[in-house]
Amino acid sequence: MDTFLIKAGQLILSLSFLVILHELGHFIPAKLFKTRVEKFFLFFDVKFALFKKKIGETVYGIGWLPLGGYVKIAGMIDESMDKEQMAKPAQPWEFRSKPAWQRLIIMIGGVTVNLILGFIIYSMIFFVWGKDEFCPTDVPNGYEVSETMKSYGFSNGDIPLKVNGKELENTFSINQMILVRKVNEVTVQKSNGEIQTIHLPDSIGMQVFRNGEKVPFLKRRTPQIDTVVEGSPAQKMGLEKGDIIISVNGNKLTFFDQLKENLIEGENTLEILRNGQNKEIKITPEKGILGVASAHFYDTKSTHIDYSFIESIGKGIHFGYWTLRDYVTQFKYIFTKQGATQVGGVMAMGNLFEAQWDWLRFWEITALLSIILAFMNILPIPALDGGHIVFLLYEMITGKKPNEKVLEYAQIIGIVILFSLLIFANGNDIYRWITGGK
Repeated sequence: MDTFLIKAGQLILSLSFLVILHELGHFIPAKLFKTRVEKFFLFFDVKFALFKKKIGETVYGIGWLPLGGYVKIAGMIDESMDKEQMAKPAQPWEFRSKPAWQRLIIMIGGVTVNLILGFIIYSMIFFVWGKDEFCPTDVPNGYEVSETMKSYGFSNGDIPLKVNGKELENTFSINQMILVRKVNEVTVQKSNGEIQTIHLPDSIGMQVFRNGEKVPFLKRRTPQIDTVVEGSPAQKMGLEKGDIIISVNGNKLTFFDQLKENLIEGENTLEILRNGQNKEIKITPEKGILGVASAHFYDTKSTHIDYSFIESIGKGIHFGYWTLRDYVTQFKYIFTKQGATQVGGVMAMGNLFEAQWDWLRFWEITALLSIILAFMNILPIPALDGGHIVFLLYEMITGKKPNEKVLEYAQIIGIVILFSLLIFANGNDIYRWITGGK
């Protein structure tokens, strides 16, 4: 329960911060252009509000449904679907009476704030905390590579040095690059010290994703068992958590990835170390699998880099840009069977946060959510900021306002789409919770 409350508290604080600033992005330009704002709410007040107070012409409040927030701007077709107001003659203080360019600024305000906020938070993270990078010297044992990467010439023990001819600041970032960026060649240092450049097809990211290899380059692990799968050959033959596999069929093990390389069909002989004593176990894999895993990494050090205030600004903008670009690129996976099942809702967002309160992690996730919120809101879906912007651009280009009935129907369609996505995403969360994440 404590873990749940800590994660929930961080999520609510983060969303509150982001939603309030997003809505201020609409509120402030609306007030500057003398447009009446009737409501300013954190979270949705479906049927009732936890708190509300009218100050001037605006009702400020907190709703009970923590799925966002809103400002209700007079004379605007939005999620409130206030048809009665729209049926009356337009007033000079209403949104619909303002020039198109002013309405456009009001609508893009929220997205703009979230995008800039993401860059600012990342910049401050680099300035306050710096960055820990896994340089080549930090991973002298190299990486354990996935089967897909092995098929192109990579091997266990490789250390990535360059991608597309550019040196890597962080060797572990090769994983993200493979999945969401165009990687045509990777220069690696082999375990024997040889430098080799390996060429890859444009489809490498999709291949890795379809094969379920979320981390194609994993830091090499010790041959100490951390997990024994229930019902597996390993459990049946008595292997236990904490056992250290010394050798397989007489072949000494240094790294956990060497276990699979030394297994043979039929019966295998494992020498293990348990509680200071050597023990021999006979075991027959099922489809080449024993059912054990290790979570103990050999290389745990990293190189810490500090940044000056000016350096942190450039670094934060650069990091924020690539965060946005990578997030947009990964959308191609959502339209696959595997990707659709990984879409998450509120529970998935909550699980991004640590079980213990960690301000560095809190601000990293908040910056990420801010950029995600900016991108999601700019999508050309009616009911989102992006949908309103599309209609405004149409008006500015053609000089004609869209029919109000068209806007009403578009808003209804957009709300249906959004609720369908919310149900699907949170349904995935519930399914994963029931099935234990399977």
